[in-house]
Amino acid sequence: MEQILAAIQGGASGTDIGHLPIPESYRAAFVRREDVDMFEGVDSAQKDPTKSIHIDQVPTPELAPDEVYLAVMASSINFNTVWTSIFEPLPTFGFLDRLARESELAARHSQPYHVIGSDASGVVLRVGNAVRNWKPGDRVTVHCNHVDDQDPTAHDDSMLALNQRIWGFETNFGGLADLSIVKANQLMPKPTHLSWEEAAVNALCNSTSYRMLVGQNGARMKQGDDVLVWGATGGIGGYAIQYVLNGGGTPIGVVSSPERAELLNKMGCEAVIDRRAEGYQFWSDEHTQDESEWRRFGKKIRELVGEDPDIVFEHPGRSTMGASIFAVKRGGTVVTCAATSGYMIEFDNRHFWMKLKKLISSHFANYHEAAAANKLVYQGKIHPIMSDVYSLDQVGDAALTVHRNQAEGKLGVLCLAPEEGLGIDDPEKRDRIGEDKITRFRTTP
Repeated sequence: MEQILAAIQGGASGTDIGHLPIPESYRAAFVRREDVDMFEGVDSAQKDPTKSIHIDQVPTPELAPDEVYLAVMASSINFNTVWTSIFEPLPTFGFLDRLARESELAARHSQPYHVIGSDASGVVLRVGNAVRNWKPGDRVTVHCNHVDDQDPTAHDDSMLALNQRIWGFETNFGGLADLSIVKANQLMPKPTHLSWEEAAVNALCNSTSYRMLVGQNGARMKQGDDVLVWGATGGIGGYAIQYVLNGGGTPIGVVSSPERAELLNKMGCEAVIDRRAEGYQFWSDEHTQDESEWRRFGKKIRELVGEDPDIVFEHPGRSTMGASIFAVKRGGTVVTCAATSGYMIEFDNRHFWMKLKKLISSHFANYHEAAAANKLVYQGKIHPIMSDVYSLDQVGDAALTVHRNQAEGKLGVLCLAPEEGLGIDDPEKRDRIGEDKITRFRTTP
């Protein structure tokens, strides 16, 4: 890997990079099959990724015809990294074992270890003999939609494929490593004005937010829409705020501290609700929601923007869904992609059916949506929301920070890249776009 890094940093040609030997093993962050019961009886909030994530050498897998070997320069932490590391809602080895039954090459994924990570930026090292559009030396980012395009259900909207998976979560050999194998149709051009770590943090969360709000499979936001965004400085919320502003809507950002409210104001979001300062208690006990709190929440939204929101951007799940369904306007849309506070949700169906509201489920993005979202980053219209950078050896610490909700935006991880700030190919473009926009989350109050 040292020889590969030297070639990349030295500006070697694609031809030269393509002739470099692929190492027999590489450094990676992984969890172990033998550890899946290590947190048995421990409360979810107390489970510690630093105890389950290991950093060590793993064997290099064989390359399939439609895959590439990728030198991973940087990656990032997502919630699925946390879920894998604490073995919730279930151990991911079951995903790997099911994938392994699909074909001889798929069997590579069932291992006693699971290399994690669903984001990456890097350099193509070698391509399989069925790869057409990419070549060694290409600088790329990776989206995490892992689909077998020989299955007819993968066409039209690939997120509806019966065997759709998230790379690095439901497959092995993910991005938190110095090397990875990636399907060629997961590759996208690296934004030339961004560093490796800035380019690595976008694909999963940015594409998710694009599908939820902009794409034809989501809420179909239009100019003038009022959009309530939960967790508005978090991994997907920070991109959602940008899409609402770019699309001529009015974002109402919900956060949990004055510092996060100030960050939203700097992004251009004027309507902000500090839920902790307001003291909302949507659940009066474990089994009962408080409608008077829903009404107080709705009143606060109307004080800020004058009416109920057209769209609610949902992902906390159990703790907020009742309030979201109540607060969205008559005929409005709640779009949800996760349930970070619990999967078993409840809401008052009277407020849903009698006011003709809509609830849309959303999960990552298809190839077209991921490419469209990446294009906006490439053009400098959507910006990274990276607040801090860790080394690969610190992946456990980074995952713990996300698990405890102590991070703004996204956390970048340096893999093969030896330091921050490398990989910027077009500094003039970066200057035109503006350093303050690109690094806004790095200068949080």
